Amino acid sequence: MYAHRTRFRLYPIIVLVAVLGLAETSVVRAQDHRYNESYEGPNLNRVAFPIGGIGAGMICLEGTGAISHVSVRNTMEFFNEPCSFAALTVKKAKTNVAKVLEGPVPAWKVFGAPKTGNGAPRTSFGLPRFDKASFLARFPFGTVTLEDREVPMRVEVTGWSPFIPGDPDNSSMPAGALEYTFSNTSAKTVDAVFSYNTKNFMAVEEGGGDTILPVRNGFVLHQKGTAEAPQNLGSFAYFVDDNNAVVDHCWFKGGWWDSLTLAWDNIREARLLDNPPVAGRCPGASLFVPFTLKPGQKKTVRLMLAWYVPETDLRLGRDAPDAPACEDGECCHSSTYVPWYAGRFKDIKEVCRYWRRNYDDLRAKTSLFTDAFYDSTLPAEVIEAVAANLTILKSPTILRQTDGRIWCFEGCSDDRGCCHGSCTHVWNYAQAIPHLFPSLERSLRQTEFNESQDDRGHQAFRSALPIRPTTHQRHAASDGQLGGIMKVYREWRISGDTLWLEEIWPKVKISLDYCIRTWDPRGKGVLEEPHHNTYDIEY
Repeated sequence: MYAHRTRFRLYPIIVLVAVLGLAETSVVRAQDHRYNESYEGPNLNRVAFPIGGIGAGMICLEGTGAISHVSVRNTMEFFNEPCSFAALTVKKAKTNVAKVLEGPVPAWKVFGAPKTGNGAPRTSFGLPRFDKASFLARFPFGTVTLEDREVPMRVEVTGWSPFIPGDPDNSSMPAGALEYTFSNTSAKTVDAVFSYNTKNFMAVEEGGGDTILPVRNGFVLHQKGTAEAPQNLGSFAYFVDDNNAVVDHCWFKGGWWDSLTLAWDNIREARLLDNPPVAGRCPGASLFVPFTLKPGQKKTVRLMLAWYVPETDLRLGRDAPDAPACEDGECCHSSTYVPWYAGRFKDIKEVCRYWRRNYDDLRAKTSLFTDAFYDSTLPAEVIEAVAANLTILKSPTILRQTDGRIWCFEGCSDDRGCCHGSCTHVWNYAQAIPHLFPSLERSLRQTEFNESQDDRGHQAFRSALPIRPTTHQRHAASDGQLGGIMKVYREWRISGDTLWLEEIWPKVKISLDYCIRTWDPRGKGVLEEPHHNTYDIEY
C-alpha cells in the first residue's frame, strides 16, 4: 500500500513503533492496551524509549529496563545492545538474592537475535531477572516498574534526558540519566547493593587503544583515535551522586566468558570491589552503591550518563563545482561532520561536570514541559501519537553541527541514516521543531536559502553535510521549495525576528521567481508538470 518513498519515510517509526509499544498482533489484541497508560506483558516486547540530546545520539531504555540501540557514534546502530546492565543484590543470612534490574528477556531476542544459536554470548540474557515489568511513557521520561516475589522491594527505573522547548543547547546535550528508586515494601530492614556493570562497548575491534578511566563516583569507557581513524575516539561515562559509591575499574581479564562470570559472582556475593584504573585494556567495569532501607523507606540512585565522540567520517552530498578553494577564513568548511557538542565541550570531563552541576535544574525545567504536555484535554490516542513522534528528535535521524544548525536524514536504517540532506519535501511537513525549538527550524531555512540555493533561485532539496554549497544538476522539489517560502513567513510569525526576515527576504524573492518561471510559465496560478514532489512522481 505504500510507494517506496513512503516506506523510506517510515524509517523514523523504527523508534516510534518501539515507543508506542505495538506488540505482535498474533499475540496481543490492540484493545489489551489502553492508550497513554502502562504497557505490560507481550506489549513490552518492542518498547525502546530514546534517551539523548537533539543531534547528540541516543541510547534506548526498553520496556523491560534493558539498554539497547546504543547509537552514540553519530550514526544509527539499531542492533547495538552491549552487555550493560544494572543489578540489585539483597543480602540474606544464607544466600543473597541477586537480580538484573530488568524484566524477562523477550523471546524474540533469545531465539531471533544474531548469535543466539551459540547461546547469545557476550550478553546478560542468562542472568536472573525480575518476574514482572511494566512501562509508562511520559515523554521525555520513561518509567519501568519491576516486581519480583523474591525481592522485598518495589523498583522503578526512570530514564530521561533534557528536553526544554526554547532551550536548544541544553536539549542537545550528549547525556541522559537512569534513576533507580527502591522502596522497601516488607516489614523488615533490608540491606542491599545497587550496581551498574558494563563491558567496554566503546572499544573498537581493531587497533587497541581502549581502556577505562576514572571519574568521580564512576568510570569512563574510553577508546583512543588514530591518525588514520580519528572517528574512533570516543568516551562514555557512568557516574552517580552518591559518595558511598565504590568502583571496580577493571573486570578480571580472562578467556572466554571469565570476565562476566566473575563480575556476576561479585554482584551475587555483594563484594564491593574497589579496584583502581589500570593501564591498557579492560574488559569492563562496575560501580556499587550499598544502602539500607527500613520498612517503608525508599532510596533513589541517580545514574548519570554522558558521552563524547567529537570526530566522524561523515561527509555527504556533492561540492559545488565553482566552490572556492578553502583557505583560512569563514568560507572554509570542515571536511567531515563535527557534532555541536564538540564545539561546546572540550572533552568528556567537561560534559560530566556540566551534567552533574546542572542536573536538578535541567530536570525541573524538563518536567515543566512534561506536566504541561500531559495536562492536555486532547484524546489519549492523540497525546500518545504526538509524544511518540517527538522521540525522533532524540534519534540519530537528526544531526547538529558546531555552528548550531541542524541537518536531518529522512529516517534511519539499521546502521546509518537513510536519505540525506534535510530533504525539503519530507521535512516540509514536520511541525514539532518550529513550535518547540524555533531557532533550530530557522537554521533549516538558513541552509535552504543560502548554501542550497543558487543565483537562479534553484534549491537543491538535499543539503550537503557538513553544510556547504552543493550542486544544482537535479530538478527542484516543488512542494519543498514553495513550502520553504511559506515557512519563512511562519518562522517570522513565531519569532517576531524582523531583522532575520529582512536578511533572508532577497533570497526568498529569487526563489519565488524561480518557482513561477519553472512551474507556472503561462501565469495561470496553477503548477504545471513536471513538478517533483514528496511522492517522487513528476506530476
